[in-house]
Amino acid sequence: MKTAKPSPGAPALHSGTHGEALGHAHSHDGVEGASVESALAMAEAYCRERGEKLTPIRRKVLELLLASGRATKAYSLLDEMRQIHPGSAPPTVYRALDFLLSAGLIHRIESINAFAVCHDLTQCQHGILVVCQQCGNVTELHEPKLRQALVAQIEAAGYRLAGDGIELKGLCAQCQESQANSAGKAAQPGAAGRPEAAAQSSSVS
Repeated sequence: MKTAKPSPGAPALHSGTHGEALGHAHSHDGVEGASVESALAMAEAYCRERGEKLTPIRRKVLELLLASGRATKAYSLLDEMRQIHPGSAPPTVYRALDFLLSAGLIHRIESINAFAVCHDLTQCQHGILVVCQQCGNVTELHEPKLRQALVAQIEAAGYRLAGDGIELKGLCAQCQESQANSAGKAAQPGAAGRPEAAAQSSSVS
């Protein structure tokens, strides 16, 4: 979990409030080693303060999401859990996800039916989520004034939000680049010349 401008060290787990900060964005990138352990230690302390427990199963599911750094579907988490604990059943993973959601440690990404770690982990403020519909990368935009204005417009239109999450669908920079490269290969002169040659052959016959 790094900010839009990656920096070394532990994930961005801020102690300040977002309402006092300028708007900013956080992209969910996978973390490894000490960063994951640091995030898990913070999550465990946070749960203790709430009078709850980050059980081994809950901890492992959170660890898998931290390592992934992307929105991950429940069945993918189940497959990974079964590689570690062969007897893992769907209810086990879903119960762990429900706990992590209720604790505010993760987000449910409705548009792709997946889950992602909150970039602030124990300081979840429900920003605007931009979700890549191709790879599942998630970026959290923290623009309090923009969110407030958007919610006000929604309510003025006579609607009431069903939850705290606001999602925008999109295509991340990496997937855009991948698409552009694929389109470029398809449009190479050799590929474009073959249909023309076939047409010439057809006209001669």
